[in-house]
Amino acid sequence: MAGVRDSLGVFGRTRLAEALGSCGGEGFTGELKVTGAPGGAFHLRDGLVVAAESPGAPGAEALLLRTGRVDAEQWAELVRETGGERWPAAALVARGLAGAAELRVLCVMALQDAAFAIIAGRVDDCERAPVAGPPPAAVTLGEPPARLLQDAARKLTALDALPYPVRPDRERPVPGTLPQSRLSAFQGELLAHADGRRTTRDLAFRTGRGVYAVTVEVAWMLALGFLKCAAEPAPIPVRLPADSVVRRHVPAPPVPAPAAPGPAPAAPTALPRRTPGASGITEALTPQQSGASWKGFLRLWSADRNRVPQQPGHHDQQLEN
Repeated sequence: MAGVRDSLGVFGRTRLAEALGSCGGEGFTGELKVTGAPGGAFHLRDGLVVAAESPGAPGAEALLLRTGRVDAEQWAELVRETGGERWPAAALVARGLAGAAELRVLCVMALQDAAFAIIAGRVDDCERAPVAGPPPAAVTLGEPPARLLQDAARKLTALDALPYPVRPDRERPVPGTLPQSRLSAFQGELLAHADGRRTTRDLAFRTGRGVYAVTVEVAWMLALGFLKCAAEPAPIPVRLPADSVVRRHVPAPPVPAPAAPGPAPAAPTALPRRTPGASGITEALTPQQSGASWKGFLRLWSADRNRVPQQPGHHDQQLEN
């Protein structure tokens, strides 16, 4: 699944690079809308990118509020006074709440961070749109599209080279087991908001910092053991109606393994020989008879029974003759 996702990401980034390159080559002025996750928009002036915004990265407003120079109430009052202007830079400088150079740096940071968030996510399609108003937090000198994309690609490559590669919308870390005394203030703030439900993108919005900076810091904290990734949530069981029929595959019973062959029969030996006297017949004979062969006795007994009886005096007649 990871390989398929990476292939789709390369395809989407290629499409975005072609669309931005075409806008730069034609000197396009307007908006290039990017659909996907998280998606976003690039604002161009004469082929140069002057602003970018994405729901996957904090904007210049969030970065400014993070500095503590302006609180939420002051910001809301400035927006009302300027008629709903999304980036009242002139009013901020006039009131001394922020310097002009500081605001320019924040605009550049927001532009590059939004571009990174768009490219690090999934890009489905790109579509041009006409100018709908002044772009929010626009930089004075625009960025060439090719250089902006190269910078975002370099950041992705740097993330993949870390010991624990992280993506802004993928990992949901929780605190690890190492002692917190060794953490910096930034790391301690991330650890306080890591609850297993927030991604690094959510942590960036929560802390008011750039999504790329937070992603890099979370990657190092995961590699060092200050954070760890929460287990995947258990799948939600599907409830089917009572009258529904669920067919499931019943596996066939396993075929028993053939029995091991027994020991080979022993080789046949010589026929047994009878030991004289083993039957006990010789024990009933007299000592004189026991010396004679019992086979000879049987021959004599058989010949005596088959002998024809002679007439009296026959033997005497033969002698006289």
